[in-house]
Amino acid sequence: MSKNLVLVESPSKAKTINKYLGKDFLVEATVGHIRNLPKTKLGVEIENDFKPQLVNIRGKGDVIKKIKSLASKSKTVFIATDPDREGEAIAQDIADVIEGITEAKIKRVLFNEITKNAVQKAMKSPLEIDSKLVTSQRARRVMDRIIGYQISPLLWKSVIDPSNNNLSAGRVQSVALRLICEREEEIEKFIPTEYWAIWAEFKTEKNETFRAKLAEIDGKTIRVLPKPVMTDEDWKVFLENNVALNNESSSQEILDRISKKDEFVISDVVKKEGRRNPPPPFITSSLQSEASKNLRLKPSHTMAIAQSLYEGVDLGKEGLVGLITYMRTDSTRVSQEIMPDLRNYIQDVYGNKYLPEEIRTFDKKNGSNVQDAHEAIRPTSMKYTPEFVKPFLDPKQLKLYELIWKRFVASQMNSAIVETTTIEVKAEEFLFKASGTAIKFDGFLQVYEEQSEDFSSKDEGENDLIPLGLQKDQKVDLQDLHKTQHFTKPPARFSESTLIKELESKGIGRPSTYASIVGTIQDRNYVLVEEKRLRPTELGKKINTILVKSFPEILNVNFTAKMEDELDLIAQGESQYLKVLNDFYGPFTEALSKVEENVEKVYCDLCGSEMVIKMGRFGKFLACSNYPECKNIKSLKDLQQDKPQEPEYTGDTCEKCGGRLVYRMGRFGKFIGCEKYPDCDYIKPITTGVKCPKCKTGDVIERQSRKGKTFFGCSRYPDCDFVAWYRPISMACPNKDSDYLEKRYSAKKGEYFKCPVCGEEVIPEVSAKEEE
Repeated sequence: MSKNLVLVESPSKAKTINKYLGKDFLVEATVGHIRNLPKTKLGVEIENDFKPQLVNIRGKGDVIKKIKSLASKSKTVFIATDPDREGEAIAQDIADVIEGITEAKIKRVLFNEITKNAVQKAMKSPLEIDSKLVTSQRARRVMDRIIGYQISPLLWKSVIDPSNNNLSAGRVQSVALRLICEREEEIEKFIPTEYWAIWAEFKTEKNETFRAKLAEIDGKTIRVLPKPVMTDEDWKVFLENNVALNNESSSQEILDRISKKDEFVISDVVKKEGRRNPPPPFITSSLQSEASKNLRLKPSHTMAIAQSLYEGVDLGKEGLVGLITYMRTDSTRVSQEIMPDLRNYIQDVYGNKYLPEEIRTFDKKNGSNVQDAHEAIRPTSMKYTPEFVKPFLDPKQLKLYELIWKRFVASQMNSAIVETTTIEVKAEEFLFKASGTAIKFDGFLQVYEEQSEDFSSKDEGENDLIPLGLQKDQKVDLQDLHKTQHFTKPPARFSESTLIKELESKGIGRPSTYASIVGTIQDRNYVLVEEKRLRPTELGKKINTILVKSFPEILNVNFTAKMEDELDLIAQGESQYLKVLNDFYGPFTEALSKVEENVEKVYCDLCGSEMVIKMGRFGKFLACSNYPECKNIKSLKDLQQDKPQEPEYTGDTCEKCGGRLVYRMGRFGKFIGCEKYPDCDYIKPITTGVKCPKCKTGDVIERQSRKGKTFFGCSRYPDCDFVAWYRPISMACPNKDSDYLEKRYSAKKGEYFKCPVCGEEVIPEVSAKEEE
């Protein structure tokens, strides 16, 4: 008797689902996408209404053959890929592959969570593949391919090292890079303004002390100068209502006048009670942001861990259980089914006073979106507390699960009640102010509090507590008086979490792409992470300059956000594939034509035709446009043979002499050295971002053997002799046997990752998430 076939992307997801279905079902995994646009050509028939030329992905032949064989013997094929655009596209690819070779009915099922109830409920109500969602994904993929394929060659011709196969432009990644570079320009152009503050410490009759800051002189507010250099007219306007302490001498003069005062009296006491409401449960962007701040996880690592929690974890006697709902979502909506259990949990653990009378709802601020069809990210059951699952999770899984759990519980608790007290102390023309905040009822803060992105230290004038019982007209004694110097600060560089927030607020990118956007610009060496902040490299600045100069109206925030909205309209059935791509392609080709007119052309020395850049099995090369009549080819390096090679700066400063650091090539491979060599011999290796698995303290760096073969070793050599022949990747083994995987390649499988301990193989998913 034929069985029903259920197809999913992931083997671990397949194992969990298989547990909930009976013997009449067979569950198999596609291991990600099975089809994609070709790697060596555009793959889009622009003149044929932008028809994509999808091909089977290299290495997926055996998977496709197996799917076809199983489908041909099945009664019904249920496609249960992820419930988003990418999942819907994979579902359509599967349907296209098996169409015609089976009489089985093809159905689509969606699992927002992988639990017994959710799986069985979805199987009872199968759907059809959402063609609108598929079309939206195809449009996004085609748009990204056109931009990447037609703009990237300009970078290969324009940038110092055109043979660098890592250079690329992308519809979203280039806008993210632009935001980072524009912020860096603001920082570089920033001129700090000096200002001073005067602080006083007062003591009450009960010997209690508090600090206060000078706020007014003769009724005029002390303010920082709005700009470092001001005209006479600017000064006149500013001084009408303000006072500036912009140098030490003027501050000392004021301090001397205050020190001569005999009486300091509390002129006002103001108390205000307020509420702090809990944040909503996580969506993709807020999860990545908080995991970055709290757990120091990169967005890509956060999503990989969340994926493992969603697909299922072995909980001993409980078996495989999906612990969280689907992790790519824009929605803060929560199913009503879990609310009774959540409210009972809050009441039992924290008490009635922490439970609001009504269920909280959270409105989305960024408008409608197709991902809003999902729920927020939450635990699938209140049974699986962090304490319950702790023995079965690795440390990173547990920390992320705890974060999701606490945020979800806190979202349905009562607000915190805080009281802010402001004290004003007067001494004739001088007015000091002090403030402090006390929590009267902790509410949701009992469980969860968002971390601040502000890494700066606390202002010395802030008070942890204001003494109780202070009253108006009460006299206080001056205990200490001093001044402090300050300078205004430039805007902060983006962190990974604040960049994601910025992209989301501007409508750029979607839940499935945030992690890859941040990862891609780092992988391309356009951006470095320094002290948790993103700083553009010299290469990144150069790429951005070229792109902004060449495509100011295409690779900008407004155009990119508009395209995102139009892609969403396709998914909602409110716009058409051809219209959206025409709206994009018209302005794009116009801009591209103008740029190409000014690009230096290379001509074939055999037939005189223009040489063009092609992608081959071994990377990019120059080929005659008159092919196949002329088969002349050249190395891409020939583009630069007559051009002076200026150094590629890292953006860092030499620790030895203060000079700029540059990338250099030596007998053992690429390294970082000082621009002042040979006068300065400072060097340092380029790390892979993976800690040495053997000594746990060194970094794994790229090196070259005497025969020129690349290998990877510990930076602490010869104290540590760790060595590997494959590039280590900062990704944990699915079986938890290793903290890193090795990057490998084979003609059959393409690029894949392998655990050096247990041999488990992971095939990276090829999709629109990896922007071109």
